Amino acid sequence: MISAAVAAIAVVLVAIQSSSGEATAGSATADTAGAPHNGGHSLGGAAGPAGSSGKTEAGPQIVTDVDRTFLVKVRQAGLWEIPAGRLAQTHAQSEAVKRAGLHLIDGHSKLDQLVREDAKILGVEIPNEATPEQQGFVKQMENARGAEFDRLFANLLRASHGKIFATIGEVRAATQNDLIRRHARQANQTVLDHLEVLEDTGLVDQATFEEVEAAVKPK
Repeated sequence: MISAAVAAIAVVLVAIQSSSGEATAGSATADTAGAPHNGGHSLGGAAGPAGSSGKTEAGPQIVTDVDRTFLVKVRQAGLWEIPAGRLAQTHAQSEAVKRAGLHLIDGHSKLDQLVREDAKILGVEIPNEATPEQQGFVKQMENARGAEFDRLFANLLRASHGKIFATIGEVRAATQNDLIRRHARQANQTVLDHLEVLEDTGLVDQATFEEVEAAVKPK
């Protein structure tokens, strides 16, 4: 009798423990299912304000007087060198001069579009006319033909490009503005190309190189 009673009590205890374990497991499963899934990363305060990327917005970039002058000079260069390139197609005798003219038309057309875009973004006023001196260069070329035109074209344009080439380096070295940096890089590549095709004409005089040297020599 005693043995039967002990056995009965044991069965009851096992049944109670089993029921308690299932309840605990069920509670844990429910808690896990109800918890938000975040890939193991806390969504607490450490993440910071919603939508924050942790980066500081940059303010407007500086536009210096040097930057403004650079944009003006690039614009004015296109206003007389594009017409000069077109004149080379009708007035030149040398095929090398005609080729140089095509490079001028292509290069300065692209630079002119870029300078108008950048000037608008940066709020820089740029001219719609070349300088009186530059207009005078175009007039000289309009009145020349053949070999006379070829030599005039090569020397006027080589002198102009040599002087601005030095200016571009100074601007790029000093500017703090990303748009001006991009513009200076493009202008540098364009002007270098023009220097080379003008020199390839074989018509640039020694006096032109000396003129450029005197203009760019450190004071």
